[in-house]
Amino acid sequence: MASSANTPAVDGDLVQKEQDSYDKKCIFCKIVNREVDTELLHSDEDTSCFRDIRPGAPHHYLVVPTKHVGNCKSLRKEHIPLVEKLVETGKAILQKNNVSDLNDVRFGFHWPPFHSVAHLHLHVLAPASQMGFISCFIYRLNSYWFITADQLLQRLNSMD
Repeated sequence: MASSANTPAVDGDLVQKEQDSYDKKCIFCKIVNREVDTELLHSDEDTSCFRDIRPGAPHHYLVVPTKHVGNCKSLRKEHIPLVEKLVETGKAILQKNNVSDLNDVRFGFHWPPFHSVAHLHLHVLAPASQMGFISCFIYRLNSYWFITADQLLQRLNSMD
């Protein structure tokens, strides 16, 4: 009897997790689920990629988890593989678009509260040397509002 009483709670937990993976108010969830007319450059079980609507460089892509994940401040050590996959996807999209100099690329995240969408998203900008003045400020290295993917991974790796 006790095990059947526990079953609905487990099922309820699964339903809750499925609901948590999609936020009906989140524009990025809507894009990933093709509810908004935005071209997906990449989409798989883990990550999706599309162009930024306000490009800061000739190539400016957003790589997002396909399932809703909060911002980079909410990540824990167990999210390291996800962040690495976001970067790998970004590199693959750049290569598909004939960007071969990965030394002139900026991969990073806006640090809350300096983000406009609360769905984890990696900015992929290339060539970084061609970013305009405002973009250089918005995506500035070593600022308190933007963190590179490498800095985020270091931060996550240092967590207990």
